[in-house]
Amino acid sequence: MTPTLVFDIETIPDTDGLKKLLDLPPEMSAEDVANIAFHQRRQHNGSDFLPLQQHRVCAISCTLRSAEGFKVWSLGSADEDEGKLIQRFFDGLEKYTPQLISWNGGGFDLPVLHYRGLIHGVKAPRYWDMGEDDREFKWNNYISRYHMRHLDLMDVLAMYQPRANAPLTEIAQLCGFPGKLGMDGSKVWDAYKNGEIEAIRNYCETDVVNTYLVFLRFQLMRGALTPDAHINEVNLVRETLENETAPHWQEFLAAWKM
Repeated sequence: MTPTLVFDIETIPDTDGLKKLLDLPPEMSAEDVANIAFHQRRQHNGSDFLPLQQHRVCAISCTLRSAEGFKVWSLGSADEDEGKLIQRFFDGLEKYTPQLISWNGGGFDLPVLHYRGLIHGVKAPRYWDMGEDDREFKWNNYISRYHMRHLDLMDVLAMYQPRANAPLTEIAQLCGFPGKLGMDGSKVWDAYKNGEIEAIRNYCETDVVNTYLVFLRFQLMRGALTPDAHINEVNLVRETLENETAPHWQEFLAAWKM
């Protein structure tokens, strides 16, 4: 079977880079730098959401469904260097050549990984292959919006119309899955400042499981899974999580309505 890899990233302001871009003193605190960047951004367009290249990746979480089973984890360690974290992600694509699944990965996660990977000199030849090395990739590669090697579920379900986009947590909850539990992307920077890196990684892990469960429902809808096969796949996820002892999985299971 072709492995299926669901991924999600969490980011914080790249305060070191922002010091260069905004010509700020090197001794200025990260929080002050971020506050200045947020303020300038709000003045520019009314939102403090920074341009993608000004984000720094602090967590990458994945689910992998392969012939060996199902697993969910966060890449690297909590204090992993950003460049090494991103390299780990692309090394996984090099190893498995999976189908990538995301929620808004085409609009956020992958462009951020592109910019940050460029900054750190990350190598990702398999990911960037568009048919030069593998002819199959000419017609189905990770880069094209309309190919299935990377499936951005939000984009596809919205018929590629931004005004039709829906938040993952609402779609997950409407399908009977937990959705976001206690944290969302807007709270990641505050959690990071408080040293709550593991909480960020745990939140990211629950996001990829939500995404995978929605993906399974999508596969049922499009006929790629029979009803029995769908139930078996969902049960595999539940059984895997039931064997996990971490509190965030206990909370996730308690909120999961079958």
